[in-house]
Amino acid sequence: MATVLSVSGSPSATSRTARLLRHLDERLIAQGHEVIALDVRTLPAEALLGADFAHPAIVRATALFEQADGVVIGTPVYKAAYSGLLKSLLDLLPQYALAGKTVLPLATGGTTAHVLAIDYALRPVLASMGPAHITPGWFTLDKDITVGEDGTLTVAPGSAEALAQVTDQFSAALGERTTLLAAAG
Repeated sequence: MATVLSVSGSPSATSRTARLLRHLDERLIAQGHEVIALDVRTLPAEALLGADFAHPAIVRATALFEQADGVVIGTPVYKAAYSGLLKSLLDLLPQYALAGKTVLPLATGGTTAHVLAIDYALRPVLASMGPAHITPGWFTLDKDITVGEDGTLTVAPGSAEALAQVTDQFSAALGERTTLLAAAG
């Protein structure tokens, strides 16, 4: 079906955000999509912070955005905004890196006080990058994400249901986009 770039903007190696994204990636794969994971924390800090557009890792990350039909952007919320790490990457991408793409914004955080970070901090930046469609996003409380000793992820039932719904809406929007592109080509 479609190629999806699943981007984690968390700086943590044991990130709930990244684990949640990988969980949702499995759902998208089961729906027939190809999913490519990108953990921004694995990109070289000197390239991100030094705005080195020509660094091979940044060039590769930019190419991943170019080849994707859809992009899932996941971030922890810090001080009512998406992560600085994610911002560093978004700043290095071309202005219209999301042109024509379907985007699903997701966020995790410790309190419901951060629930509006998707709509008031992340969505405007994503919209400025030219996507064809930004589907409804979802904020998941940290307490609703549990990682077992064996690494298995459990999402609280209410959050799991909502995440499944927004993921399925994103998947459906991708399907519509690929059908339109195929008809045009």
